Amino acid sequence: MSKISKLNKEEIAVKEILETLRPAMEADGGGIDLVSVQNGIVNIKFKGACLLCPSIVMTLKLGIAKTLKEKLLWIKDVHRI
Repeated sequence: MSKISKLNKEEIAVKEILETLRPAMEADGGGIDLVSVQNGIVNIKFKGACLLCPSIVMTLKLGIAKTLKEKLLWIKDVHRI
């Protein structure tokens, strides 16, 4: 998917939450980008040190997905692409 030029309300809400998680990931040399939000499914892309981290699945499920689902009840799932 190409860069999102105009964000919808759902994308803005997800981006705001990801921004709160970003400093912890960047402190370890990693990062995260929002790719898309559609029908309650959030697609994210890890970058940097996160790509080689053995805890990437834990970070996705117990960190990112859990936080997004707790704060945005309409989110069904979070996928890494």
